[in-house]
Amino acid sequence: MVDRPALVPTKVFFTKGVGKHRNKLQSFELALRKAGIEQCNLVRVSSILPPHCKIITPAKGVDMIYPGQVTFVVLAEASTNEPSRMVGAGIGLAQPGEGHQYGYISEHHGYGMREKVLADYVEDMAATMLATTLGIEFDPESDYDSRKEVYRMSGKIVRSQACVQTAEGDKNGLWTTVVSAAVFLL
Repeated sequence: MVDRPALVPTKVFFTKGVGKHRNKLQSFELALRKAGIEQCNLVRVSSILPPHCKIITPAKGVDMIYPGQVTFVVLAEASTNEPSRMVGAGIGLAQPGEGHQYGYISEHHGYGMREKVLADYVEDMAATMLATTLGIEFDPESDYDSRKEVYRMSGKIVRSQACVQTAEGDKNGLWTTVVSAAVFLL
C-alpha cells in the first residue's frame, strides 16, 4: 500500500445552512454562515471518502478551521427568488465496512423535493455507487429500502447517511439559498 499523500483528508464533517437576501451572492454567503464555513476558501472536489477518514461533528470541525484556509468540500447548493418554490441541497455518504477501502459521497441540488425524499435520494446514490464497486449484487429496479437491506446484510457497507437542507422561496421574492456540504480537513 502507498503512504498517505499530504493532501488526503483525515477528517470530514457534514453541515448545512439556508440564507435569504435581496442579492443572490449574499444569500449564498448567509447560507455558508449558517453552515459555519463562510470563513473558508472553498475548493469543490468530487465524491470519494478517503480510507480511514474520521467523521467528526460540525461543531468540532468548525473549531478546527483557520479563517482563509483552503478547504476541500463536496458542496450542493441551490437558489431561488420565486416565492414558495421548494429548493433543496443534499449530501449522501456511504462508508465501507473495511477501513482500508474508500467510500462515496454524493451530492444533489434541485427544486420540488421535500427533505425526506431528498435525503433518501442522496443516501441511495452514495450507497449504490459504493455497492457497485464492492461487488454487492442487488436489483437496481427495487426500491431503496429493499436495496438498503441488501447492502447492510452484505456487511460491506457499515454506514450510510444524508445531510440535507431544504427551504421554501421567500414569500417576498428575496433570494433563498440552501447549501449542504461534506467538509474535509487535513
